[in-house]
Amino acid sequence: MKMPTKDEILEWISENPTLTSKRDIAKAFGIKGAARIDLKRILRELEAEGHLAKRQRSYRDPEHLPPVSVLQIIGPDADGDVLARPMEWQGEGEEPFILMVERASDPALGQGDRVLARLTAVDGESHAYEGRMIRRIGTNPKRVLGVYRKGTEGGRIVPIDKGMDKEWLVPDGQVNGAKDGELVEGEQIGPKSRMGLPKAKIVSRLGDPSAPKAVSLIAIHQHGIPDDFPDAVIVEADAAKPAPLGDRTDLRKMPLVTIDPADARDHDDACWAHADDDPDNIGGHIVWVAIADVAHYVTPGSDLDREAKKRGNSSYFPDRVVPMLPDRLSGDLCSLHEGVPRACIAVRMKLDAQGNKIGHRFVRGMMKSVASLNYEEVQAAQDGTPNERCAELMEEVIAPLYAAYEATKLARAERQPLELDLPERKIILSDDGKVESVNFRERLDAHRLIEEFMILANVAAAETLNAKRSPLLFRVHEEPSPEKLDSLRDVARSSGLTLAKGQVLQTRHLNKLLKDAALTDEAELINLTTLRSMTQAYYAPNNFGHFGLSLKAYAHFTSPIRRYADLIVHRALVSAHGWGDDGLTPQDIESLEQTANHISETERRSMLAERDTTDRYLASYLSERLGNEFTGKISGIARFGVFVKLDETGADGLVPMRELGTEYFKYDPETTTLIGSDTGLTISLGQRVVVRLAEAAPVTGGLILELLELNGKRPSQGRKARRGSGGGGKRKMSAAKKKSQKTKRKVARNRR
Repeated sequence: MKMPTKDEILEWISENPTLTSKRDIAKAFGIKGAARIDLKRILRELEAEGHLAKRQRSYRDPEHLPPVSVLQIIGPDADGDVLARPMEWQGEGEEPFILMVERASDPALGQGDRVLARLTAVDGESHAYEGRMIRRIGTNPKRVLGVYRKGTEGGRIVPIDKGMDKEWLVPDGQVNGAKDGELVEGEQIGPKSRMGLPKAKIVSRLGDPSAPKAVSLIAIHQHGIPDDFPDAVIVEADAAKPAPLGDRTDLRKMPLVTIDPADARDHDDACWAHADDDPDNIGGHIVWVAIADVAHYVTPGSDLDREAKKRGNSSYFPDRVVPMLPDRLSGDLCSLHEGVPRACIAVRMKLDAQGNKIGHRFVRGMMKSVASLNYEEVQAAQDGTPNERCAELMEEVIAPLYAAYEATKLARAERQPLELDLPERKIILSDDGKVESVNFRERLDAHRLIEEFMILANVAAAETLNAKRSPLLFRVHEEPSPEKLDSLRDVARSSGLTLAKGQVLQTRHLNKLLKDAALTDEAELINLTTLRSMTQAYYAPNNFGHFGLSLKAYAHFTSPIRRYADLIVHRALVSAHGWGDDGLTPQDIESLEQTANHISETERRSMLAERDTTDRYLASYLSERLGNEFTGKISGIARFGVFVKLDETGADGLVPMRELGTEYFKYDPETTTLIGSDTGLTISLGQRVVVRLAEAAPVTGGLILELLELNGKRPSQGRKARRGSGGGGKRKMSAAKKKSQKTKRKVARNRR
């Protein structure tokens, strides 16, 4: 049996991009037994050399996309062609653009849509691939949300999606009583019209699109988040009764407290700590974390279970929450209300004086919270100004919690999880639902205390189930790709900073970079670039560790009211400890990978919906300040313009190419910069700008800005001067010729 060379392996992967696991490669070359160890070594060397990129258990050439890939639509270009980007890219430099070749039968694609597409590499174009859609992923492929405009025969739907430039035609008889200007949901019917517009019938009328309540409703419908519970689910939830004590461990005399935001809609975790009296653990602590026992109420295969799995998680908006579970459970039986007995699964954790967890055990219990507190009042109490109820809890509850937290800070400093400093926005609404103000949340030690205890409990769950060889869902966060790190190094270098190279990357290396940047003008840029270099966390039945938290094994256990992944972990704990017959079923175990993929997708869906809602609220808030000037920083650069994050609100707006002054700018994807053709002026990430708000569209959430100053200077006026001498005519002819050539290419493609 001859071991293949590195070149032979790379050639085979290039020719067989859909068969890239180690098993596939071994089978192709007839490698068996101990020789697989040598193959593994070669694959690792190829990965270290940058010739291969590993994703979970498969390998591929990082510089080329697979022939069938998942893409995200980024919107139309200046000529109306739809562009996409790969959902995963580990090659060097900027990710490639994909031009979507649309067929008449294809549904209209909007910004943010994800599609499975067949790719063809092209040369000599501004895009590297052409993509032909196989199917749309994760959203209803035949629906559109928009504003209805009445016509002489039927009407049209103007999509609210920023990335959808095509209107939808509504034939007469398919209007469903919709009024002009009303927010509607349409469903595609039949092929496109003669004008190339998709045809739709109106299936839902959602009212005034400018009404405050419509802001989150738009995102809910646009992203396909289920917001109404079926009758059978409501009936099942309403029939639920409080769990009896039975064989549970009685924790009702333990002074557990919940600590949440002041506006929290559910309370699924409680905690308490005290000094350890074990003489062998001097200076140690005992920390209890109790979590609502959702598994008792949501049993496998029930209507509640099917709906919870379908939703995957709760979605949170400034004006409402779309819960994973009906209110009878999420706001009542599974919420750890003050003074009310509640079923729980609790973990007792033993910490040494340095905050390291040196032991833990789980119990299925019955608890009773002694107080429902919020972060601000707990922090005020610790800082010496307790209110009346916190004053009563200082000695027995609050002070011991902070003492244990101080110990965990020592362990955290040793572990070195990633320490990003990115302020979180909070939108404050008035009683009538309009934006009153936009603030940045203050990060308190009370927040960090709860976060650290929840991480400890999640680690304990993963370790226990691993030790018992139980199936479970891990929370996985893989290390960033070498290419992403090289991009981060380039940004750091341009800011006068360095990121270590030539060694296995650890979070401590990134933390040093972040610390070095903290007191400079580049702090926000370095934090954002570091965040963008990270891979996206996901759920999986196999453990690949958690890079960001610097943990070998991690699972989600502490929020079963709002995350289905946590419910699966609770069931696994029930089965592993033999607590009852409401644990994991064979069907649960068999479908773990499918469940992991699904809830990873619903999590991303909620994140997009929540982000879009924030954008719309901010656009609504700023729409009353058109023409005002704002300061900000460049947060993104693309071929079609520059993205600016405004200092005051954190809102992101676009400065289109046409608003960058009168000089022509060329986009350089390798350095993510725009370079002026006349002056050589370079526009790059992190530069300070002054902009004027030109447009604000609350329905889409879009902000259009005009560039007034770049690093304290006005943009160049060179091109305007040349127009008077005839220079503009030549440029215009060149643009027209380019567009003509592009049209010819599109016609040729459509004839294939």
